[in-house]
Amino acid sequence: MTAGTSKDAVKAALTTQTLETPSWAYGNSGTRFKVFAQPGVPRTTREKVDDAARVHAHTGVAPAVALHIPWDRVDDYGALAGYAAERGLRLGAVNSNVFQDDDYKLGSVTNPDPAVRRKAVAHLLECVDIMDETGSRDLKLWFSDGTNYPGQDDLRARQDRLAEALRTVHDRLGDHQRMLLEYKLFEPAFYATDVPDWGTAYAHCLALGPKAKVVVDTGHHAPGTNIEFIVATLLREGRLGGFDFNSRFYADDDLMAGAADPFQLFRIMYEVVRGGGFTADVAFMLDQCHNIEAKIPAIIRSVLNVQEATAKALLVDADALAGAQRTGDVLAANEVLMDAYSTDVRPLLAEVRADMGVDPDPMGAYRRSGWQESIVKERVGGEQAGWGA
Repeated sequence: MTAGTSKDAVKAALTTQTLETPSWAYGNSGTRFKVFAQPGVPRTTREKVDDAARVHAHTGVAPAVALHIPWDRVDDYGALAGYAAERGLRLGAVNSNVFQDDDYKLGSVTNPDPAVRRKAVAHLLECVDIMDETGSRDLKLWFSDGTNYPGQDDLRARQDRLAEALRTVHDRLGDHQRMLLEYKLFEPAFYATDVPDWGTAYAHCLALGPKAKVVVDTGHHAPGTNIEFIVATLLREGRLGGFDFNSRFYADDDLMAGAADPFQLFRIMYEVVRGGGFTADVAFMLDQCHNIEAKIPAIIRSVLNVQEATAKALLVDADALAGAQRTGDVLAANEVLMDAYSTDVRPLLAEVRADMGVDPDPMGAYRRSGWQESIVKERVGGEQAGWGA
């Protein structure tokens, strides 16, 4: 442990952190060139819930699974919520999909065609209806809308259309529901994405009201972007709604959280700790695609990576850091952060899990559980779940 830190306080904080896993990460996914099928992949939304329950059983901190509509569309969402509850889960954020229909080639809510815009907004309102049935708090919005060529469409008009659509959906939200607006630098639009950065998302949320917050996807930035600065600023403004954790080397790689740059994940989590993110209703979510690795173990590993980054962030000696900063001691300040980052927190997290009644070795426990072998054997026939590509 680092000086000036209470082990009990760190352990207590770690027990309050929960992560939401994405239903689509349990299904087949791939690249623009190929979707890779794996044996044992869920065929139904309920089987996705079953797999999410296994992740929670082995980690103790993943009690929610996010839905993606229409990939997770069912006849009775109340019954699905009950099914999840029986397995110790709740249904988390409802994610909309206005990027896969042919109608959306030129955009969804910013499309120049009013009929297409009406279709897109109707889907977003359908997602709020689903939230009413599932008890979900968060509606997560990501728009692929944008243009590929200069002059293709009016940039200001597209922002007006976006604002109008967001207002319609925002006004439909219930008292305890929120809208989380995601941004992405590029792809599939290459000239101008309609929500390309945190500033654009923040501006729209500010105009809408307190129910609208920004969600930070760690893979959606230009290379070299200081994501922790964005996190600190949004926390300061009370507008950080949540994270989509994943890793990237180049663009939106959707690799396991903490796999590419664990130091960046630590820096982000330090700003969350510093900014009171644990008590500010910030949603910690994964948003990943496991194309070549086994699905459930990869999600477990991602949860563990986020936990390790959080534990190290909690170990930062705040008093020593503040003292070094006040005196302008650059090296001492950096050393405080590096000491915490260099700490092996795995024994600490093993203690936390043991106190929670969870096996201290989640990866080993999953391998020993026989779940992977059972789903490969039992999930034969039917149509495997995927991302619709």
